[in-house]
Amino acid sequence: MRTKLDRGEATAGRRFAARSTPGDAIFRGVAYAAGGITVGIMLAVGLFLALRAGAALRTTGFSFLTEQAWQPETQTFGVAAVLFGTVSIAVVAMGVSIPLSLGTALLLSESIDERYRSFLVSLVDLMAAVPSIIFGLWGVYFLQSQIIPVSQWISTWFGWIPVFAVTDASGQRFTDASAYTSSAFIAGLVVGFMVIPIQTSIMREAFSRAPAGEREGAYALGSTRWGMIRTVVLPFGRGGIIGGTMLGLGRALGETIAVYMIISPIFTINWQVLKTGTNSVSALIALRYGEASEFGLSALMAAGLVLFLLTLAINFTASSIVARSRSGAQSDD
Repeated sequence: MRTKLDRGEATAGRRFAARSTPGDAIFRGVAYAAGGITVGIMLAVGLFLALRAGAALRTTGFSFLTEQAWQPETQTFGVAAVLFGTVSIAVVAMGVSIPLSLGTALLLSESIDERYRSFLVSLVDLMAAVPSIIFGLWGVYFLQSQIIPVSQWISTWFGWIPVFAVTDASGQRFTDASAYTSSAFIAGLVVGFMVIPIQTSIMREAFSRAPAGEREGAYALGSTRWGMIRTVVLPFGRGGIIGGTMLGLGRALGETIAVYMIISPIFTINWQVLKTGTNSVSALIALRYGEASEFGLSALMAAGLVLFLLTLAINFTASSIVARSRSGAQSDD
């Protein structure tokens, strides 16, 4: 017959204390130090940008976010046009990279034979090691000439959608190929190919952790391979899909060299993504940094601060989504 003490222990549960060793203490200290240093560096970068951008932000105030022109010498400058260009390039990049990354991740985790999987995974990951300037050269000297006919076809058949139209101020449609070069569409395609590796890696890792018990249960109920992927793998990897997409978006927003080499810089909002002319915050900094005055440098720092905060918000959102997802859970045996 159980005593009252036994019943109380069964209700409250027993506490187990792991014995701490010097190795555990060293590991814990190193881990905390590494995390603290990383957070400190991030805060230091943000503080540096905020301090250097102070002069420009005090001069313009809130209009810094609404002004399209960039003329620090006359104190008429803002990030509205370059921020719009940054977002438009990133949106095009996501439209290209998400389906390719999702399909590649499913191929590597669910369809490819084990004998070839490690080689193909390494091949995809190797894309991340290709320098940005190589992607830029490829985009300028090869991809652009191949994509112009595609842009013309899209404009011809879907020009009734304003974003796909290529017209002048009077609404007259451009047919010359030169009107389709150095556009946000071409820059977005190149950036999209650049972010595929990181998105594919995160999605593939999430898919590969789908519980074996749930996979086998789906097959036992008569599911096909696609049915198992649709009902088990994709729901389990939803956090990885969203997290990888948003991390890729953060990477696309900050791309510099490839965008700088492809675009034709303008300082007006261009809603027509297929038309020549766009800009981005990172390309603006690369373009004007060498010739900027002290006040012009402060203005560039202010633009960098806006991009820093935007990218930081996206990455934090992605981290929180991944942390709350089922990815990494284990099935019950």
